Amino acid sequence: AAAPETPPAAEAPPAAEPRGRRVAAVEPLLFLATVALGLQGPLATQYLWDRLGADLGYGGRNGTGASGCANGSGANGSTDAPWQEVEALVSHWNLCINLGGFFVGLFSVTLFGPWSDSVGRRPVLILPAVGMALQAAIYLLVMYLRLHVGYFLLGRLLSGLTGDYNLILASCFAYAADTSDTRARTFRVAVLEACLGVAGMLASIGGGQWRKAQGYINPFWLVFAASLAAALYAVFCLQESVKQRKPAKLFTLSHYTAVYRLYTAPECQSSRQKLALYSVAFFLIVTVHFGTRDLYVLYELGSPLCWASDLIGYGSAASYLAYLSSLAGLRALQLCLEDTWVAEIGLISNISGLVVISVAATTPLMFTGYGALFLSMAATPVVRAKLSKLVNEAEQGALFASVACVEGLCSLVAAGVFNSLYPASLHFMRGFPFLFGALILLIPAAIIG
Repeated sequence: AAAPETPPAAEAPPAAEPRGRRVAAVEPLLFLATVALGLQGPLATQYLWDRLGADLGYGGRNGTGASGCANGSGANGSTDAPWQEVEALVSHWNLCINLGGFFVGLFSVTLFGPWSDSVGRRPVLILPAVGMALQAAIYLLVMYLRLHVGYFLLGRLLSGLTGDYNLILASCFAYAADTSDTRARTFRVAVLEACLGVAGMLASIGGGQWRKAQGYINPFWLVFAASLAAALYAVFCLQESVKQRKPAKLFTLSHYTAVYRLYTAPECQSSRQKLALYSVAFFLIVTVHFGTRDLYVLYELGSPLCWASDLIGYGSAASYLAYLSSLAGLRALQLCLEDTWVAEIGLISNISGLVVISVAATTPLMFTGYGALFLSMAATPVVRAKLSKLVNEAEQGALFASVACVEGLCSLVAAGVFNSLYPASLHFMRGFPFLFGALILLIPAAIIG
């Protein structure tokens, strides 16, 4: 009598999963975290610009914005030279902050990612959201007390220790893989990335207008509140997606070796080779995306564009709009093309947009470059889904930990290469890093092709 009762007991959790999976939407958490990040990035760069410019005696852009750009009034050489110094200084500070945060995050993400396979996804979604709230609190203290901008680095390091935004992103994609089948996975991943675009667009438009009206402090309170709300959502609303949880040690090398074994296992050698090639393609695509995104605000602040904070907000919103247009384009193109061709079209869109931005000297041309990027985000969900389909269900957690590792490395390399390249190329071509990124994207286009 005991034997027949065992199968129904084992089958009960899967029968209840579809209802739980529908209720446990991870998109709101990703939306809140992306709102916090979308507000924080441009505002922190603009704060560094104003603060460092004032410290050097050149005045802020709030009252004398025209003094930092060649608008036809005044000598061209004398007005441009001081602000080029500020531009280079802000770029170097961004480099230090990003390198410090991402280098710490590279190891914490690959530690927490495989750990979530055992203990569940919710803990590794709560922890980085709390870390982002702590970082926002430190940024607020710097602004209230006018502390040295080096404390920005401290806030970023503390956030990196908890996994930072990269861990939230990786855990959300792992959560989506836990709760979707292989047929719908590409579109589900694209929906998550479109959620990034909506949140980023709203944060960029609102942040630019808000900063222009009330300064930096009030928008950063929203950064703090959104990060804290993401943590509370994971605590009280999100359901666990890992079916069989078990206790596991956190500080052990086995989490790192699980990621390593994914690429070195002897079985299915052709799949492992494809896994490595798709990972290289993903690394290059995301590196260019991170590197160019970090430079948009600096490029727009300087001469000859000289954008104010409201235009910077619209520009950031236009760049995030590519997530939504890519989702619609991916859905439409999937009706008549294979996923690989969709990725190639997305890369062509990305390359053409970066080429236009690299030579943009006027506001209309800059927005034309943003418009050419309308399918630029179609490649990454395709590559994520391809990677997910190359491994079996028992390896999904290790896979997304490796993707998180790759993304952390992308951020590290992008911060080092593009933030170093930008000040070095100011004297001969301000848009050269964007042209460099377009050339790099030819490599993943060839790999996928």
